[in-house]
Amino acid sequence: MLWSLLKIILFVAVVAALTLGAGYVMESHGGIQITAGGYEFNLGPLQSVIAVIVLVIALYVVFKLVSLLIALLKFINGDDTALSRYFDRNRERKGYHALAEGMLALSSGEGKLAMAKAQKADRYLHRPALTNLLTAQAAEMTGDTRKAEEVYKKLIANDETRFVGIRGMMKLKLAKGDTDTALKLAERAFALKPKHAEIQDTLLQLQAQKHDWRGARQTLSAKLKHGALPRDVYRRRDAVLALSEAKDIFAEDKPIEAREAAIASAKGSPDLIPGACMAARSYIAKGEPKKAVRVLKKTWRVEPHPDLAAAFAEIVPDETPAERMKRFRALTSLRVNHRETRLLKAELALAAEDFPEARRALGDLVETEPDARVLTIMAAIARGEGAGEAEVRGWLAKALVAPRGPQWVCDSCNHIHAEWVPICENCGGFDTLSWKTPPQSDAVPPGAEMLPLIVGAIDDKADEKSAAEAAAEAPEILTPNPPSDTGAAAATAPATEVEDAEEVTGERPKEEAK
Repeated sequence: MLWSLLKIILFVAVVAALTLGAGYVMESHGGIQITAGGYEFNLGPLQSVIAVIVLVIALYVVFKLVSLLIALLKFINGDDTALSRYFDRNRERKGYHALAEGMLALSSGEGKLAMAKAQKADRYLHRPALTNLLTAQAAEMTGDTRKAEEVYKKLIANDETRFVGIRGMMKLKLAKGDTDTALKLAERAFALKPKHAEIQDTLLQLQAQKHDWRGARQTLSAKLKHGALPRDVYRRRDAVLALSEAKDIFAEDKPIEAREAAIASAKGSPDLIPGACMAARSYIAKGEPKKAVRVLKKTWRVEPHPDLAAAFAEIVPDETPAERMKRFRALTSLRVNHRETRLLKAELALAAEDFPEARRALGDLVETEPDARVLTIMAAIARGEGAGEAEVRGWLAKALVAPRGPQWVCDSCNHIHAEWVPICENCGGFDTLSWKTPPQSDAVPPGAEMLPLIVGAIDDKADEKSAAEAAAEAPEILTPNPPSDTGAAAATAPATEVEDAEEVTGERPKEEAK
């Protein structure tokens, strides 16, 4: 508000000053006399002022015309001038417009249009760092990998775009399945930008696929150093890599180094079940069973698993079933209500032929989690308790169509593995296996759910058939020797009755069998 008032006052003051000056000039006497070429010009005060103003304007116009002429000459000569800058700005505007259209075409999936716009932008801009990248991506979209490789090589040749070119070429090689070349490119890209998260993950995955466990551990350490990985995740994955390294070293007949790597993996991540098992076996081989027990108990507290029980059994392999049940209390007293603990107790009781204890240990797992392992144990309990063959077969038939239970399943693709591996065999994911029940294990083939009933019906028919065959094979009642002639008349009637009795006796079991 105050500024507006000041501007109004200033405007009024300027107008008043000009008016006052014009009035003063008009009232004044004298003027300007100009003599040139024998001519004399007399100008009054007001005319003199107007002449001065016109002269200034004329000089300004002449100066601008001279400047324009000089700029035109420089433009023709190729020098940088305002005129050249004007045309440059015009070309730049058209180039960026074409580049924007190319990016929009690329985003909408129009690869050929994007390539055309990229070429147009390159003609106007002369900035290959921008247009080559758009051309390469458009070539990939259209399937022209040769063109994409050519452009990426141009990007690699430029210091400013080398990383972008290496990354693009690496992706092309991965798409082709050339993992060897992709690994080398990933190493070069990692050397240029070690903090790049995508390059870190790609390099780690490729190193793991090539079983370069030492290099993978270095890459993992770099991820931790640059803050791209939480420390707990780092410990877990480093333990996985250490375990994988231990397996490879063990395959090369280097047991001492393998033991050290396995023990390191168990210390790094107690929930890594294969690492705990290998570490325990390493301690057993070194003659240190107490340390093996400590490792297995520590992992059992985190996640009970059958492999841990198998490794625990190897500590004392030649013990009796009763001694084993007593020794295994060190495990079964931990996580008492866990499913694996209850199954382990049932199996130990079966080995000791304590079938009631096995049934008590199994508890309600038959109703709550009836998988193949539970039902198989139940069949063994039934056989041990002297149940009929039909009941045992019924349990086994149920086990045949029941879910398989927990297995090593990939969290990414749900692929099932027979044993733990660091890399999924299906999707190539690193450290994605978990001990869990696969979702597809609940599905059974059509008609398979009727198998227990069919088996029971077959058993019933088999029992009936056995009874019928037993009755049919029963010895017939033989008639006595024929009477003598003297008593033939007296023995005729009784003999007939006996024959009728034989026929009835022989037919009755057959009718019952029917």
